[in-house]
Amino acid sequence: MGRIRKGDTVTVLSGKDRGKSGKVLQIWPEDERALVERINLVKHFERRTQQNQTGGIVEREGAIALSKLALVCQRCRKPVRVSWTAGADGAKQRVCRKCKEPL
Repeated sequence: MGRIRKGDTVTVLSGKDRGKSGKVLQIWPEDERALVERINLVKHFERRTQQNQTGGIVEREGAIALSKLALVCQRCRKPVRVSWTAGADGAKQRVCRKCKEPL
């Protein structure tokens, strides 16, 4: 169980997109990388095909290291560190370290 999951809102801590935030689209925990909406845009050269008649250069998201991302708390609206506590049913639950709100 990771501290960042698909669908979370995260902010970038370092690099060319520092300060920007977006929604996590995909996670690769074994590589410690994530795909974040409109973050780390790279140019990709598309070949012309039957389905894509135009081809050309398109921009799409590239993977970014999980260590460069911080989870955004919905209550604080700030990047926070994640703590773990036991929920009401005994399952592990992610909690904001600043306001103690479940994430």
